[in-house]
Amino acid sequence: MLSVREESPRQDDVASLLLLSDTVAASLYPGEYRRPLNPETLSAPHISVFVARTGDLSAAGCCALFDDHDGTAELKRMIVDQRFRQRGVGRALLQAVESAALSKGIRLIKMEVGIRNTDGQNLYRWAGYKERGPFGAYRPSPISLFFEKAIRENPDA
Repeated sequence: MLSVREESPRQDDVASLLLLSDTVAASLYPGEYRRPLNPETLSAPHISVFVARTGDLSAAGCCALFDDHDGTAELKRMIVDQRFRQRGVGRALLQAVESAALSKGIRLIKMEVGIRNTDGQNLYRWAGYKERGPFGAYRPSPISLFFEKAIRENPDA
């Protein structure tokens, strides 16, 4: 059993997932362009943190949604603990984020993904995210891809 809820980033197991995210990023992109995030940074009022938990309440994965207050938001720091990969955790996180975004009036989710993060790219493409150009403070980068997805109440309508 897996559940996903919006939770405080100020929890030891969430901090461990964020550290794992930084470790994975450092292994994929040593010395390049990394933007570490920590529980304090993610405690800002415009940021929602989503945590996927297993039946025994272990934190299996997390991600953050940064609300731009213009109907758009950025998805950041999606990470799934290696022990829980290939079990639908990433898909469950994306579904929860999209549902919460709709309830907050967000209609477009965008993200930056590293070119070496092929698992993430595959998940986002599977979920209907399309490549786009850089946005906000991002600039073109040899190690980044950018994605977005328009979300709506009835995606099949």
